[in-house]
Amino acid sequence: MVSKLSKNHKILCTSRNYREVVELSKIKNVDLMLVGKHGGSTKDGKLHSSIQRMNHLLAKIVKFSPDLTVSFCSPEAARISFGIGIKHIAFSDSPHAEAVMRLAVPLVQKLLIPWVIPKNEFVRYGISKKDIVHYKAIDASVIVREESKIKKITVNKTKKTIVIRPEESEAAYILGKTGSDNIIYETSKENNSYNIIVLARYAIQKKRLEEKFGKKVIIMDKVVDGKSLLSITDLFIGSGGTMTAEAALMGVPTISYDAVPNYIEKYLVRVGLVKRETNAKKIPTLIKKMINSNRTSKQRARTILDSMEDPYLKLIQTIKRI
Repeated sequence: MVSKLSKNHKILCTSRNYREVVELSKIKNVDLMLVGKHGGSTKDGKLHSSIQRMNHLLAKIVKFSPDLTVSFCSPEAARISFGIGIKHIAFSDSPHAEAVMRLAVPLVQKLLIPWVIPKNEFVRYGISKKDIVHYKAIDASVIVREESKIKKITVNKTKKTIVIRPEESEAAYILGKTGSDNIIYETSKENNSYNIIVLARYAIQKKRLEEKFGKKVIIMDKVVDGKSLLSITDLFIGSGGTMTAEAALMGVPTISYDAVPNYIEKYLVRVGLVKRETNAKKIPTLIKKMINSNRTSKQRARTILDSMEDPYLKLIQTIKRI
């Protein structure tokens, strides 16, 4: 969306200094102005970082003087835009992120959401139903359709490759949960049969997993483009978030351990692109059943992906309306 909007508009793209966003922006050649940092896992840390970020952002936004803000429900974007009178369109597929929704949603002019999420899930945070716009897509479909160069990731080709994505343990809605550890442990018992790659989210999470599992699994030591990793993946195990959806829509056999129950995960399970299993001990058996189902997964995923629209078109319609 940044790339498309940049063709006809002057864009200022900002982010917190957050490991995965910063590294992915380099991979995808997105020019980011980094302001502030991620607040970590504590409430006071999150609040302090948010206050500091707003303080540093304010002068930059006033100087840039935008006509419109577009954000993924950023509380800082919402507060600054409201404070200085800039209209604000936000995207969200995460009504379960209560803290962020309560801070951002009441202040936006329009909220764009996937059609599988009922509008009332956001109305309860203080926005009128008429200001919520559905689009017939899930956000991962944009990533999957994106033309990106697949970078070669080397693995032992005599083994099937399993990628495990731990939960976002520092997010306010999940703080401290590490249910994926049991899944990594149970799956790693089969490490002679599979390449088991764990894609950690934070440096501190990566360090903890390395100390706990040693050489039983491969802990990725750098941020990678999801499509590059998923292109060599025979089975993906995720918490039910964006990368779970990305793997499913690419046709990779996918298991969700449903760390944070959400509407996108429920939809993917319902249409048969994802299998949900919350019992770590049952996952090795499910892996054996699913790992060779790549061809049927790809056909089903393609049909569902083709039925989805481009949310960018809804964004443009909404911009023209406000």
